[in-house]
Amino acid sequence: MAVSHQYPENLDPRVEALVTEVIGRVADKWTMIVLEVLTEHGELRFSRLAQLAEGISQKMLTQTLRQMERDGLVIRTIHPVIPPKVEYRLTELGFTLAEAFCGVWPKLNSAGGTRRERELVSI
Repeated sequence: MAVSHQYPENLDPRVEALVTEVIGRVADKWTMIVLEVLTEHGELRFSRLAQLAEGISQKMLTQTLRQMERDGLVIRTIHPVIPPKVEYRLTELGFTLAEAFCGVWPKLNSAGGTRRERELVSI
């Protein structure tokens, strides 16, 4: 299903393409859920993040975190212990994005919205 956008008439096509690409990359379901979890709980180990991000597979969480790290949304910290301890936290950019995109979730919760409704809003 194609989505039509209402951009200003004089918008540079390169800017339009960039905006569409950025929104498409960061506004996927799992990125939004990971943003929500890290915003609510702060720095987390992979296993705890997987528990709190209900329904995500290990493979999808790994892919999502790698992409978020490449996009500058999360910082991955590896602690030199045995077994290895890896933690993830939001960058300032990640917090800014979470505020922009996730701001509707508290409103849905106060109005009786479910997690599924929040997921639909974030897509």
